[in-house]
Amino acid sequence: MKIIIDAMGGDNAPDEIVKGAIEAAEAFNIEIILTGKGEEILRSVQKMGRTELPKGIEIAHADQVIAMDEDPVTAIREKKDSSMLVGLNMLRDGLGDAMVSAGSTGALLSGATLVVKRIRGIRRAAMAPVLPVGDKGIVLIDCGANAECTPEYLLQFAFMGSFYAEHVLKIKKPRVGLLNIGTESIKGTDLQIEAYRLLEEASKDGALNFVGNVESKGVMYGECDVLVADGYTGNILLKSIEGTASFLLREIKGVFMKNAVTKLAALLVKKHVRSLRERMDADKVGGTALLGISKPVIKAHGSSGAAALKNAVLQAMTTVDAHIAEEIQSNIERMKIEEKAEKN
Repeated sequence: MKIIIDAMGGDNAPDEIVKGAIEAAEAFNIEIILTGKGEEILRSVQKMGRTELPKGIEIAHADQVIAMDEDPVTAIREKKDSSMLVGLNMLRDGLGDAMVSAGSTGALLSGATLVVKRIRGIRRAAMAPVLPVGDKGIVLIDCGANAECTPEYLLQFAFMGSFYAEHVLKIKKPRVGLLNIGTESIKGTDLQIEAYRLLEEASKDGALNFVGNVESKGVMYGECDVLVADGYTGNILLKSIEGTASFLLREIKGVFMKNAVTKLAALLVKKHVRSLRERMDADKVGGTALLGISKPVIKAHGSSGAAALKNAVLQAMTTVDAHIAEEIQSNIERMKIEEKAEKN
């Protein structure tokens, strides 16, 4: 397997990206193409105490870099020789099996859509992070790619998220929930009400396992395996969960550090607290899959270090092995529930 990595994308590029790529190549026995400024990549290799690129790793030189604060569409159109665009073009041309980038989310989404292209029949690609809930997690789709959605988009998100949960997380017959302000079918805006109808129709036909509306408080109790939302609402939920997790871990540490008795208690539960911290650590997941693109693209965290990048590569490998893009493509006709419902 060959994974393309944008070596210049992210806050810690290229040093941490290159380090993570080399660690991934050696740990997973795969080939890697690093796209970016060749001299800088080689300097990063030397900082690791190596005199040359390890076997199985090659550089695809690119002179330009897309900054995190650049307008995504403008950057994609004007910076044809950027590390991100070079990588996406290589992926499109079949020179790699998947691509990983910690660069600009907007630019990666725009580039993947314009260069690699969406799967035919998919209206919008969506970001699908896995929330650390339960044994296998919950797929949240969308978490920011599409601020404004139609009911049909949410229907397709439900299918794509369900395929990902089933084939990547290995959840049989994933329970699909619609993020809403109440569990009743009449709750929410016109978007949620109509999306509920489409999802329910798909469930009656056996195409999805729709369990109804899910309130935000029910998410962390594992009331579904796939949580469907428009990108605006999904992003707010995701950031709220991340912030709450960080706050609670900080407060727990403060409680244990108050006096000698609490410090002794901390020693007794140290192993369990460490396990909880690791479970909430975004670096363990590595990144977010862009579902709906014709080939696997993984968005790593902008602040990714070597460990996070390595895990993002593992996620890319898993997505490739699960044939998610092919699974979505072969089920496009099942997603056209809206047309069927109108005929009835």
